[in-house]
Amino acid sequence: MNLHKRLHGVTFKKRAPRAVREIKAFALTLLGTSNVMVETEVNKAVWSKGIRNVPRRVRLSFKREKDGESNAMKTTVSFVAAEKFKGMHTTKE
Repeated sequence: MNLHKRLHGVTFKKRAPRAVREIKAFALTLLGTSNVMVETEVNKAVWSKGIRNVPRRVRLSFKREKDGESNAMKTTVSFVAAEKFKGMHTTKE
């Protein structure tokens, strides 16, 4: 996910919190589930360089999970470390 283009023009002190919100919005629009859970690894990756210097790109993996008691779908967003981002594209399974 290209965070750089989603955070263009955002004030320095609001970049990391906005990045987490943009990740949730991206997962919501891509998969269409209303319940999006962001794992702590994604949050740590966004905040790793501070509030101002958010990484330009973050690779995410989405997992759909069913709850035992209800049929409501939820999406779990987890962080996947990547050495190179060149040639990577968003795929929907």
